[in-house]
Amino acid sequence: MPFQSSYFPLFISFKNRNILLIGGGKIAFEKLKKLLEFTTNIKLISLEFTLEISELADKYSLKCEKREYKSDDLKMIDFVIVAVDDDRVHRKVYEDSSALKVFVNSVDNQEFCDFIFPSIIKREDLTLAISTNGASPAVSKYLKRFLEKKLPYNISSFIKEMKDLRKSLPKGRDRMKLLEKKAKEFFRV
Repeated sequence: MPFQSSYFPLFISFKNRNILLIGGGKIAFEKLKKLLEFTTNIKLISLEFTLEISELADKYSLKCEKREYKSDDLKMIDFVIVAVDDDRVHRKVYEDSSALKVFVNSVDNQEFCDFIFPSIIKREDLTLAISTNGASPAVSKYLKRFLEKKLPYNISSFIKEMKDLRKSLPKGRDRMKLLEKKAKEFFRV
């Protein structure tokens, strides 16, 4: 099969990673809510912030600066999300980020993205990510809702049980067989 340019699904820890969110409106708020499920290591820059963003920033002690983006903002940043309605800002941040090897997501501007936000289902240790490679965020959104309804109600407690069991048993083939058997029985596959 020939190589096709698409986004590689990757789960990455945000531990010790610095995130910059540029924007203070509704879309920035949605991105911020998603990010807060994984980290509070987030700095925000915008000329204005919605009340909802200000409340979350206060609740999680996030640094907010009311001003325009500057190239120096990317110092010590690992990931940047641009959620503004100005294509010039998207382009500038992308160019600055590329020069510094900082990963950038430009909301609704795929040509300026190194990564995209998938639709996410998060239930404690379970995280499912759904993407159409940017082709149709609406499909991802409704597939997420569909899958959420199909997940077993007790999936989180089952995963905790499996995690504890896995920790309590010595590594090896017997542990692997037992965990496989329990997972198969749980999902009735």
